Amino acid sequence: MALKNEPQKFSSSINTLTIGTGGNEINLGGENILPFYTFDGPLEHRPKIGVAISDTGHCMDAPGIKAFYAGAETIVEKAKKAAAMPGADFLVISLDSAHPDHGDVSAEECAAIVKEIADAVDIPLAIEGGKHVQKDTKVLEKVAEAVYGKNVLIMSAHEENYKGVAAAAGLAYTQNVCAESAVDINLAKQLNVLISQVGVKPTSLAMNIGSATVGYGFEYIASTIDRVKLAALAQDDAMLRMPIVIPVYAEAWSVKESTASEEDYPEWGPAEARGVNMEVTTAAACLASGANAVILCHPDSIRATSALIDALLMGGK
Repeated sequence: MALKNEPQKFSSSINTLTIGTGGNEINLGGENILPFYTFDGPLEHRPKIGVAISDTGHCMDAPGIKAFYAGAETIVEKAKKAAAMPGADFLVISLDSAHPDHGDVSAEECAAIVKEIADAVDIPLAIEGGKHVQKDTKVLEKVAEAVYGKNVLIMSAHEENYKGVAAAAGLAYTQNVCAESAVDINLAKQLNVLISQVGVKPTSLAMNIGSATVGYGFEYIASTIDRVKLAALAQDDAMLRMPIVIPVYAEAWSVKESTASEEDYPEWGPAEARGVNMEVTTAAACLASGANAVILCHPDSIRATSALIDALLMGGK
């Protein structure tokens, strides 16, 4: 008996969010099918990969990463190399030095760093704070001002600081905003509602619903993404139709499988290979769950994940 394919139709679609300018823009979201269900309809925009660099060098200690950035001494030089990395669609600048315990670099200095990078590369930008809610509010406001007109994605808008971040980035300087919540569909929706009430357009808003490495509670990430996508597509929930962006790299390179020495666990194989495997596996799981973009740091991870996306999309045609 022949298989009768009946495409699953949804009345709604994920918002399309555009970052970047000058003909180098990329689009996130836009789909009205489940992840990689190209047999049900066309995928509006290919899932994207961001390459992360830190102004403190955090998560950049693996030999393969050091080799890739060999000769690049400054954060701007590293940004230029990252922007040309095969498979990378956008550049993510993590301002870790802004944290009071990791340098306490001023908001003005952070903004100057980002401005210099933005002027040096053509690839679209996303900016992460230093993971200190109060400091990030000041830092991201200055950053949004410094790159006015670049149409960047300002990450790190939490429940505790969304008013300041959204008002500055989304309204005063017309940047895009990424709402970061903690692996709960209700928290994600609530934060989207609150940021929208500040005045940020839903089409300028993305979501980071939380992250975890495979094997470390990832089932909560997968189920949350699944619930968000179904609410957006099947129930036409306007406050959950935002594209999902997940920073994979920080979690994947901090778990035991990535950090344990080869001397302690020789049976596990080379430490760097383990880190790449954790990063790629987590990225693949996020994309299969419905993420519209993942953020990685190792060149091998980005190359492999890009090839995986291509293979899945080709297989669906």
